[in-house]
Amino acid sequence: MAKSKGTIGILTGGGDVPGLNPAIRAVTVRALREGYNVLGLRRGWAGLVELVRDVKADNSNCVQILTEEIVNRAGRTGGTFLHTSRTRPSHLPITNVPIHLRDTYTDQINDMTPEVLKNLAWLGIDYLIPIGGDDTLSYGQRLHEEGVNVVAIPKTMDNDVPGTDYCIGFSTCVTRTIELTHRLRTSAGSHERFLVLEVFGRYAGFSALLPAMAGAADRCVIPEHPFELESLAELLSYDRRKHPSNYSVVLISEGATMTHHNDMLFEGEETDQYGHKKLGGIGDQVAQGLKDISPKFNSGRRVNVLSQRLGYLVRSGDPDALDSIVPMAFGNLALDLVIDKSFGRLVSLHNGCYDSVPIDVVTGHQKVVDVDKYYSVERLRPKYESFQRQPLFIMTSDL
Repeated sequence: MAKSKGTIGILTGGGDVPGLNPAIRAVTVRALREGYNVLGLRRGWAGLVELVRDVKADNSNCVQILTEEIVNRAGRTGGTFLHTSRTRPSHLPITNVPIHLRDTYTDQINDMTPEVLKNLAWLGIDYLIPIGGDDTLSYGQRLHEEGVNVVAIPKTMDNDVPGTDYCIGFSTCVTRTIELTHRLRTSAGSHERFLVLEVFGRYAGFSALLPAMAGAADRCVIPEHPFELESLAELLSYDRRKHPSNYSVVLISEGATMTHHNDMLFEGEETDQYGHKKLGGIGDQVAQGLKDISPKFNSGRRVNVLSQRLGYLVRSGDPDALDSIVPMAFGNLALDLVIDKSFGRLVSLHNGCYDSVPIDVVTGHQKVVDVDKYYSVERLRPKYESFQRQPLFIMTSDL
C-alpha cells in the first residue's frame, strides 16, 4: 500500500448555501485519488474547539473520516452534510467553552486558538481547507499566520468575499430570487399592489442588483447608497401605471438604509461571535411607508403593498448548474495548491478565469457594489451599460 501524502481537513462555516456539498465532494475525491487522507471537521470551527484529545472519547460530533461513497451521496444535495456554525475560536464566550476546558478558559471572551492548534496536531491534519465567507476565512487567515497550511474556498450568497468575482451559493441565490419574484407577481398583479421583497445583503447589494438587472424587479435598493422613501414611492408609482396589470416590484437588501433613518434594522440586540446582529425588518418598514405615502403619487388613492422576506428560501435546496460546476473547480484548484505547497491562498474567479489570491485579502477591505459604475442612484436601478469585457456576473472584485 502506498504511503499517504498527508491528511487534509475540510470544514464549512457560517451560513449554509447550495454548493457546499459539491465542494466537499470535489476536494475529497481528488485528494483520495492523489493519495491523501481526508477528515471532515463538523460544525465549522466548533468541531476544532470542542474536540476531546482522548482516543477513548466519542468525537463523532467533531470529526468524520470522508470517503468517496460518503461524499458522492451528499455531493448532489444542498446545504452541508458536515453541518456549520458561526463559532469564532478567537472570541469564544465563556458559555460556549467546552466543559472539559472550563477550568483553563475562564474569561468572558476567550481565545481558543491554542486548543485549535493542539487539536489539529492531535488529529494529524497537515493541510486545512475552510469553506466560508469573510468571517470564517478571517480565522483561517489567523491559523495561516500561526503556521497552519491553509487553502481557503469562498462561499456566501451575498457574493461579498473580497478577492474573487464569485462565491459559492451566489448563482443559486440569484436564480431563486428571480424565480420567487416572478411567482409573487401573480398576487401583486391580481391585487394591483406594490411588491416589496427583502433579500439578503448586509453590506453588499449584489443579491438585489443582479436579479433586478435580470428583469426580476423594476427597482432595487442596496446597502451602498441610502435611499429616499418618497423617491422610491414616486418611481414605483410610475412603474405601476406603465404595467398592464397595474403593479410594480422592488427588491430591498436587508442592510439597506433610508436617508432619514441611517441605521440598519435588526430583529433583536443579540449578536453572534463575529459581532453581527441578525438583520431583518427593512422590507416591512418600507412597505408600510410606501402605503402611507402612495396617495401623493396616485391621484389621492392609497396603493396597498405585498411585502415578503425571501430569506432562507433562496439559500435552501439543491444547487443550480453554476453552483455545481464552480465548487467542483474550486475544490480541484484547492488541491492543486495543496500539491504545489502554495498555502495561505484563497481560490478565486476573476474575469472568468480560475486563480488564487493571498488569503489576507479577506480582511483587507469590504467587497461592495461600485455604485458609480453599476447603480443609478436617481433611478434606483442597475445601470445597463459598459458590458464589454465584463465577467459572467458583471460586477468584479476590483474594489
